[in-house]
Amino acid sequence: MLTLHTFGPAFGLPDPSPFVTKAEVLLKMSELPYQTKVGDVRKAPKHKLPVLEDDGQLVPDSTFIRWHLESQHGVRFDWALNAEQRGVAWALEKMLEEHLYWAIVEARWMNDDNFFKGPVNFFKSVPALMRSFVVRKIRQDVKRRLWGQGFGRHTRPEIEQLGKASLDALAGILGSKPYLFGEEPSGVDATAYAFVESALCELFETPIRTHAESLATLVDYRWRMRARFYPELMPHAQRAAA
Repeated sequence: MLTLHTFGPAFGLPDPSPFVTKAEVLLKMSELPYQTKVGDVRKAPKHKLPVLEDDGQLVPDSTFIRWHLESQHGVRFDWALNAEQRGVAWALEKMLEEHLYWAIVEARWMNDDNFFKGPVNFFKSVPALMRSFVVRKIRQDVKRRLWGQGFGRHTRPEIEQLGKASLDALAGILGSKPYLFGEEPSGVDATAYAFVESALCELFETPIRTHAESLATLVDYRWRMRARFYPELMPHAQRAAA
């Protein structure tokens, strides 16, 4: 049995990490039997989640998890895509993972209102006497990572403008299609869905979310993918109508 180590559902999302959601949607697409388990980043090989456990082998990172499923289990996520589409799919994944991701991180972790509605809850298990110190340290670490990556050197309006541009690009590629490359989802849809969910998360107030909500094609895509892969998370009225 494959085991995916995750953070667990939070913020109304399948997982607070879009990378975990991506990995789980890939597992759902593969139709391989699997289970999820709340992991510990301190014990993870790269101190990050997700991690896939397969017969004693630990596979960290959502992209390497995908390649493992393809090479070791014969899954063909992109069987219907031609070479040009595969190239676009890879470029799109990197735009979301290396660009939009940081705009979302900044909005959740550096905006005080959003932080104290969301990420602060990750620290509930820290003893009360140490909690404020640990929270400050981790937020400082996130700020340093944002600075090192480059996004942290921009003003918040500039970061939001960059995030919106990625959402516009994704919406343009999706167009009126049900999935990014046609009538059925391919591997890149796991990534796109994970980041659309993150951008649209109702818990956080941010211009990026407002912009995503204005893009009907992305809103519809979110519900289409959620209904297919996480029907248990659909709003009651939409479950009843399905």
